[in-house]
Amino acid sequence: MRILLIGEYSRLHNSLKEGLESFNHEVKIIGTGDSFKQFPVDYSISPKYFFSNRFCVFLNKVLFKIFHIDLQLLEKGIRFWFFLPKLKNYDIVQLINSNAIETYPFLSKYLLKKIFNQNGKSFLLVCGEDTPIIDFLMRDTLKYSIMTPLLKNSKLKSDYRFSLKYMKDSYRNLFDFVSLNVLEIIVSDLDYKIPLPEKKLIPNPINTTKISFESLIINERIIIFIGINKGSYIKKGSLFFEEALEIIKEKYKAKIEIITVESVPYNEYITLYNKAHVVLDQVYGYDQGYNALEAMAKGKVVFTGAEKEFMEYYNLGERVAINALPDVNYLVDELSFLIENPEEIIAIGKRARAFIEKEHNYIKIAEKYLEIWNKN
Repeated sequence: MRILLIGEYSRLHNSLKEGLESFNHEVKIIGTGDSFKQFPVDYSISPKYFFSNRFCVFLNKVLFKIFHIDLQLLEKGIRFWFFLPKLKNYDIVQLINSNAIETYPFLSKYLLKKIFNQNGKSFLLVCGEDTPIIDFLMRDTLKYSIMTPLLKNSKLKSDYRFSLKYMKDSYRNLFDFVSLNVLEIIVSDLDYKIPLPEKKLIPNPINTTKISFESLIINERIIIFIGINKGSYIKKGSLFFEEALEIIKEKYKAKIEIITVESVPYNEYITLYNKAHVVLDQVYGYDQGYNALEAMAKGKVVFTGAEKEFMEYYNLGERVAINALPDVNYLVDELSFLIENPEEIIAIGKRARAFIEKEHNYIKIAEKYLEIWNKN
């Protein structure tokens, strides 16, 4: 089959592509590569003029301030339009988000109408923020979510511009348009299955052949890694990790080393935590996101979403990750336990890798996608 994957935010579509190619399918990805993360794509619609050219960047800032026009969004849409002749006669099209083209909603609808008309079956993958997810989280029915900081403090509204746009009429109409034109909506983990319980969950694919497992060796110090993305700092609860680390530094000065990195490209990011034993990911999740899963595949102990719902869904009796909570004292206790019991770090790391191989193997996951695509 010929398969077109639209959008890439986390390497999910790249790993899925690699799994599909093992069955000799032809697969292409079109997307921006997600800004500074620079994920590989076959057809790039990343804005060049209004992202790197100084004059164009300045002009865009002026126009946005005066007229609220974002020329970066427009450039993405125009670049996608130029690729339309190459995006024909695919058997399967999958969008990674209703806003997968990352342009203005009116332009997305125009472009997607072309895509739907000139290709075969289409599907939508919900693996991040989208209209029904934000709608559900804003009802504040969960004990916590990525929207909790905003629900507790409305002054953070400007930090949630990306999330809240999905509640605007234009983005809501875009989601409705996409929903009417796809055969099925798929979710990638429990953070999206909980808001959309009727949808099929296919776990994130992880290419375990590209990510080597190394059993953790602990010598003098336990190395703790935290990667900070300015754009998602509040939503990931990075502040809780930072405050916990300040206490841990005082408590275990000679026993730990802390590595902190900020907003670096994907290929650099995954090498920076190679020597770490513990990776601090996020506190507001119920399941693991992509960064956490890749770290687990390497055998790291990851502080991330690993709630009771996750343990029950996968029928786990032992921890494969540390369930992080928005509670500094709790995080300090969990970190302290690991520092004082390094053998537990090694044991969790081994279980983490085994879990990824069992539940997230990219070839097995590709088969699950093919099953859904073929039955429709």
